[in-house]
Amino acid sequence: MRPSFGAKPTKDGVSFRLWAPAARRVDLLLDRRHAMQRRQDGWYVAEISGLATGSAYKFRIDDEIDVPDPASAFQPEDVFGPSQVIDHDAFAWRARDWRGRPWEETVLIETHVGTFTSEGTYRAMIDKLDHLVATGITALELMPLADFAGRRGWGYDGVLWYAPDSAYGRPEDLKTLIDEAHLRGLMVFLDVVYNHFGPEGNYLGRYAPAFFTDAHTPWGSAIDYRVPQVRAFAVENALSWLTDYRFDGLRLDAANHIVAIPGEISMLQDLSVAAGELAKAMGRHIHLVLENGDNRASLLDAAEEPPNGKYRAQWNDDYHHAWHVMLTGEHAGYYGDYQTPRMDLARALASGFVYQGEFSEFWGKKPRGEPSGKLPPATFVNFLQNHDQIGNRPLGDRLESLASPRQIEAALAVTLLAPMVPMLFQGEEWGSTVPFPFFCDFQGGLADAVRKGRKQEYAWAYETYGDEVPDPLDPATLQSALLDWTDRSPQQDARLALVRQLLALRRKEIVPRLRGGSFGDADATDNGLLTAHWRMGDGTVLRLTANLSDQEIIANVSAGTPIWGGETNGRLPPWSVVWRLGD
Repeated sequence: MRPSFGAKPTKDGVSFRLWAPAARRVDLLLDRRHAMQRRQDGWYVAEISGLATGSAYKFRIDDEIDVPDPASAFQPEDVFGPSQVIDHDAFAWRARDWRGRPWEETVLIETHVGTFTSEGTYRAMIDKLDHLVATGITALELMPLADFAGRRGWGYDGVLWYAPDSAYGRPEDLKTLIDEAHLRGLMVFLDVVYNHFGPEGNYLGRYAPAFFTDAHTPWGSAIDYRVPQVRAFAVENALSWLTDYRFDGLRLDAANHIVAIPGEISMLQDLSVAAGELAKAMGRHIHLVLENGDNRASLLDAAEEPPNGKYRAQWNDDYHHAWHVMLTGEHAGYYGDYQTPRMDLARALASGFVYQGEFSEFWGKKPRGEPSGKLPPATFVNFLQNHDQIGNRPLGDRLESLASPRQIEAALAVTLLAPMVPMLFQGEEWGSTVPFPFFCDFQGGLADAVRKGRKQEYAWAYETYGDEVPDPLDPATLQSALLDWTDRSPQQDARLALVRQLLALRRKEIVPRLRGGSFGDADATDNGLLTAHWRMGDGTVLRLTANLSDQEIIANVSAGTPIWGGETNGRLPPWSVVWRLGD
């Protein structure tokens, strides 16, 4: 079926379609003006014969304003410039037989293209793919690429959802990165934002105001997915990333801010069904993951193959927060909901979410979440760091500057071997201390508003650190976040060796047993002892015993064959972790 939106090469030229129900007239601007024909329901169309791919174009609305295509495939001059016609079928894929990997094999690393290498490009990332494979990573996740205003940004203010940002290269460069990843057995995931549009470069409100409701998200007007064309815009965008670029999966940002209508089929369900139909038709593994502060277990099913309305997994912020409070003692903001971090960690290990309907002070002083213990453990993506948890700190400082190496290594030994899907943040595998502060490239009043908002939100930090707090608009802030691949210390080499050991063990002992696994039970005591067990898919029991304290503990380590941590003789040193497999 032909996609509804954008410019598509045809046998004779190029077909253009724009949904502009509030426009009285739309002209296509090429070498000259071409009046577009208005069709039913606000669609404008034009068929231009003899037009070559690569041609630049804009739309003129009511002789008043020239705008890019909202479904532009590429913006070589950023969001305010002309759109470019791209022939996605022209790319010569090399990994033609790639069909993806089962979800149980997933080990994610979250990356930001602009800071992952000093060059900050898609093609430069290719040189690091072998490192990821050697480490035991199986899935490269890219932070959002949808074109945003300026040359620097996290990507969560994208306004042209179909266009990978030109700051990192051209569409064929992104495809080459994905192709090279697939040739090495790496899956590639993309973070997508369907809960809002960015504040600069979005013209939809002028000619298609039906895109938005009167409701607001923390970042702008909510999108009205009750409107069929709006829903199709998002679903077709997801399919474009999965087909035109061959991404293996998508992570949907802040799904709790995608407004749903009670009793109606949600956009999230439609997107999952469409992706599942694609996976079935092409014989591919496609994985859909949510970020959802509402902890809605009913949206999740890791075992649904292919997707058919539900989502493979969810980023488990609860798991991160419990570890962070335990390791740092911080209790500000949402960390205030985790007053008993060891018990909270035990709950996350035993049944997924910490908040499964309990009262949450931070989340509006109301119940949060749904029971999750009946889901497979692999429904949860667990992590100790990600872009949010580092970058939303005033200094962008990583866990390495907040906890001891011994503590972090214990946390890694739990996270990388537990039967949930683990995720690292770029450089975490060697204990990088490079910060990841918030940065953007807005201009004028919007830039001033960002600075003002940051100073209000982090007033205490400005009072404490003054000029040490990075200016998000300063180009040097992005430069400070560039990963340093050239100068690892002996301690960082040792950390990388540890992570590689853990992931090799995961691949050998945990991954083959994940399918069909189930939660068991977990417990934590006041002296720092943590125990947990899970029934694996082959019937064996995976057991964890850990000392998450600064003092030695006398404890009986559970039965089974040791696979990590060795024999303890009843004594658990501080911050030690033991894993066993048995009946």
